[in-house]
Amino acid sequence: MNNKLLIGWGEADITPDGRIVELSGQYYQRIAKEIHSRLKTVAMLLEQNKKITLMISLDVVGLPDDFCLDIQKTIAGKFSEISGDNIIINAIHTHSAPGLNRSRNWWTHNPEAISVEEYRELVMRKILEAVKQAMNSRQISGISNAVSFASVGHCRRAVYSNKTAEMYGVTNRDDFLGMEGGEDSGVDLLFSFDESGKATGAVVNIPCPSQIMEATYKISSDYMGKLRTLLKEHFGNEFYTLCQIAPAGCQSPRDLTRPETNAPFWREAGVEVIATRIFDSIQQVYEKLATNIKYSAKLEHSMEVIELPRRRASYQDYQNAQKTMRELEEKQSSSDAYRDFCVETHNNENIPDRPGPYDSKLHHFVKIRNEEAVIKRFEEQNDQPSFKMQLQVVKLGNVVFVSNPFELYLEYGHRIRARSRAEQTFMIQICNGYCGYLPSERAEELGGYGGLIINGQIGSDGGKMLVDQSIMKIEKIMGIVL
Repeated sequence: MNNKLLIGWGEADITPDGRIVELSGQYYQRIAKEIHSRLKTVAMLLEQNKKITLMISLDVVGLPDDFCLDIQKTIAGKFSEISGDNIIINAIHTHSAPGLNRSRNWWTHNPEAISVEEYRELVMRKILEAVKQAMNSRQISGISNAVSFASVGHCRRAVYSNKTAEMYGVTNRDDFLGMEGGEDSGVDLLFSFDESGKATGAVVNIPCPSQIMEATYKISSDYMGKLRTLLKEHFGNEFYTLCQIAPAGCQSPRDLTRPETNAPFWREAGVEVIATRIFDSIQQVYEKLATNIKYSAKLEHSMEVIELPRRRASYQDYQNAQKTMRELEEKQSSSDAYRDFCVETHNNENIPDRPGPYDSKLHHFVKIRNEEAVIKRFEEQNDQPSFKMQLQVVKLGNVVFVSNPFELYLEYGHRIRARSRAEQTFMIQICNGYCGYLPSERAEELGGYGGLIINGQIGSDGGKMLVDQSIMKIEKIMGIVL
């Protein structure tokens, strides 16, 4: 049995019932008014020759580095067979869940709301429950992989003739040139089966954040949560779905070049549409999956800490930011600007039939924060010239999983997938940490939210290095000699 592949699954609910919840992901405070769908953590345990790989997904916006390390350490301490280095943890990037980051928000925390520390404790406890289930449900299993296609993500950065870009920018302007980047309709799938050929679970990897409900006041696992429900209804209640987001830092579940179609994709109706599209695409390839089960797939896991160069601010950037900052503060203080920002946002929310986004990334308050970030980066960059991250690579048969902690722009995913010599490459963003956006070179040049220094630690030079490092690790684990 030692050479056999064992797979176990577990799932636990991480919804904070009976508590006031501040939803994370926006610049402004949102107190949840109701629950649209439950938040979950799902664990998939792979074992071969007594070596274990553990994959965990969480229905949250992001995963702070320190909390990921706590999870790895705690699991390894509770389950002696599992090494902390062999644990992969990812977020589905819903903006409709409590936050896990200890850093201070701009708003005043509601003292009656669940705190970050309390939510961390709840999530940790539930992760351990899911891992225990996965440990106890290990059984000889096979896998089958395929790619299906469903329209989910679209580029959300509009480009204008003045050589600027804007996230969720208006596209019916005369100076609109097109979208900054491409799209990817691929749905990467890996199913697990027991010895009788019964499907027991699936990894579903999609290049689009689970963010249809991002501007609502409802707790929600969004389209990924609905997809899990549809798969359980079809395959049975003991079927599990591990949700992963592929590189999608410039993507959203809305086609901005068809603005008249987008209203449903800011609310519940869009969740149903997108989840059903994905479910239908899975059904189209399921016969292929069920008739190509591999029970002898070899499992290997590699974790290395790599360093990427931090995106730098030039001295001219620094001088310009100081000058602009003084001008902005003279017009309106940061605190006054934030109050106006919130008022404007809430007024936009109350306009009948208006879809999101409701907050403007061109507001005076946001401009102040952008300049503050440039000044801070310049002052700190010599003391902190690089950023360390876990690069996790898992080989399962001819399939490879590779992780990164960023909201990684789509083109980096395209590069990794195209250069990888694995049969199928699953890329997982916002994984084992969170380090903001990693924009393309074009996004840096055009600016706008998602392409600025405030939005992340690493720039396009670091992105190129991440791609090369990922390919090197993939080839190494596959035994390819250059």
